[in-house]
Amino acid sequence: MNYKSGKNYMNGNLKIITVITFLLIFNSSTGYGQHARLADKKASGATVALGDNLYYLAQNFILFGHQHAMEYGHGWSGDAERSDVKSVTGSNPAVVGIDISEITNVPALQSSYNQEKLRKEVVETNKRGGITTIAWHFSNPVSPGGFYWNDSLSVPAVKYIIPGGLYHEKYKEILRMIGRWAISLKDSSGNDIPVIFRPFHEMDGDWFWWGKAHCSKAEFKKLWQFTVRYLKKDCAVHNFIYAFSPDCKFENTADYLDRYPGDRWVDLLGMDDYADLGRDGYHLDNAVKKLKIVSDYAVKAKKLAAFTETGLESIPNATWWTQVLLRAIKGQGLKLSYVLVWRNDMHSPTHFYAPFPGQVSSDDFIRFYHDPYTLFESDIKTLGISSVAGNQYTGSQP
Repeated sequence: MNYKSGKNYMNGNLKIITVITFLLIFNSSTGYGQHARLADKKASGATVALGDNLYYLAQNFILFGHQHAMEYGHGWSGDAERSDVKSVTGSNPAVVGIDISEITNVPALQSSYNQEKLRKEVVETNKRGGITTIAWHFSNPVSPGGFYWNDSLSVPAVKYIIPGGLYHEKYKEILRMIGRWAISLKDSSGNDIPVIFRPFHEMDGDWFWWGKAHCSKAEFKKLWQFTVRYLKKDCAVHNFIYAFSPDCKFENTADYLDRYPGDRWVDLLGMDDYADLGRDGYHLDNAVKKLKIVSDYAVKAKKLAAFTETGLESIPNATWWTQVLLRAIKGQGLKLSYVLVWRNDMHSPTHFYAPFPGQVSSDDFIRFYHDPYTLFESDIKTLGISSVAGNQYTGSQP
């Protein structure tokens, strides 16, 4: 069912009018000098445009995202044009999450198949008007144990894959594979499709092999800086927006920036936080405080900011969307480009983070969808997000 009918349709039109009006006022009052500072000075025009549009829209709106939204959902897999979000609201999420572990963690033949599958996913999302963000649950390239740290199997791999390490050449080979895939992301006119690349997330925890318990601060920064440099210069990837996203363990700006590789190497600052929004109890003041730390630093550095992962598994709280998530992201004048909730497993009856028809929070999710602050795919498709504001900026990146 398309809920944008009758009164709801009018609400949707009013939302679009509000966004367009804001962009016109914002652009006329700030001029062309206000834009996101991207780490890649050779970023493609479409990538610069996306960065600028995300920067502009974050002044007064937020895009909604869902991990693996179009690949599978609660009880289904591989249905064209389907998402659980669309089944409830009539629109797909504005931001769709995928994971390139499907490329890097499997044998060559399977990787080739998955590369094409994920390429098509990005192309289709772009064609619909949406944006792709890429996570990387990278299996340990030095030892068994997968991407999670295993005390009996895992080796602290970071020191081995950075420059000078025994497995550095193997890591470069993996990055070249990612680079070839990234370059293949083109629209029907042959233009680059920009994507948000979010490697080595939650590095402040100890559950991944790249976490702070398993590598030094200097080693992690060297890994991040080498990765960005190699993808840009050696692999000629110019359609990545690089996102830095620790977990929610920080209490102040210094804590947040503890493993930050520097403004030259990051485009978007984020945070993953499940703990404060219901998993470990409701601590909205803590969540807002941490989001403000992220947002304020991004504003200062002219970077993008986002709530890169959150959610409440099974969503047992019938008003979680408006009374928890919306209250958190609308607090304290935050400038967040998007908020993304985690995936809906196709098999598990309880592992889901977005509602589906009949789920207890679905009515509240519709209210969240119609709030003027939130933007979904149908909203940004109407806006033409790749050209509304970003095409006005034509200067070189700083």
